[in-house]
Amino acid sequence: MLLAVAAAATGLWLEHRQLRGGSQEDIAEVGDRSPDATFIDIDGKTHRLSDWHGRRVLLNFWASWCAPCRREMPLLNQADGRHRAGGAVVIGVAEDTRDAVRAYLREAPVGYPVLLVDADAPGGSLSLGNTLRVLPYSVLIGEDGRILRRKSGTFTAAELDDWLAP
Repeated sequence: MLLAVAAAATGLWLEHRQLRGGSQEDIAEVGDRSPDATFIDIDGKTHRLSDWHGRRVLLNFWASWCAPCRREMPLLNQADGRHRAGGAVVIGVAEDTRDAVRAYLREAPVGYPVLLVDADAPGGSLSLGNTLRVLPYSVLIGEDGRILRRKSGTFTAAELDDWLAP
């Protein structure tokens, strides 16, 4: 029965991808080059993922309505501060509205860049392997632009140090 449920869910997911004009090939795997996505910050300025080429980049997908995401942000902020000099950077990628993100960051500011993206866009969490559509979702991109690791759920401080250390 579990196999039948999994097969049905996979079929629905593939049908959804085909209706959108996409395919399984649109989803980057560990070892693949990350898509050079375009993001927008809360002020409307455009940023490309390639702007950080040559650095270890932790993309952390989140939303203002996601309680685990909000609990994790102080840890991400501290880790970014500890590892930035070593060439790593944390980037918060909100799959949320600009107004909601702006309001949340007024209450709980962070020192790392926070950008916006549609979940289904290239560079959104789905294109980087978040097929379960959970938040928070994180992807570590190496200095060469290749995906090194992916994680669904929150980090501990020790995990962040492990991921971001050179």
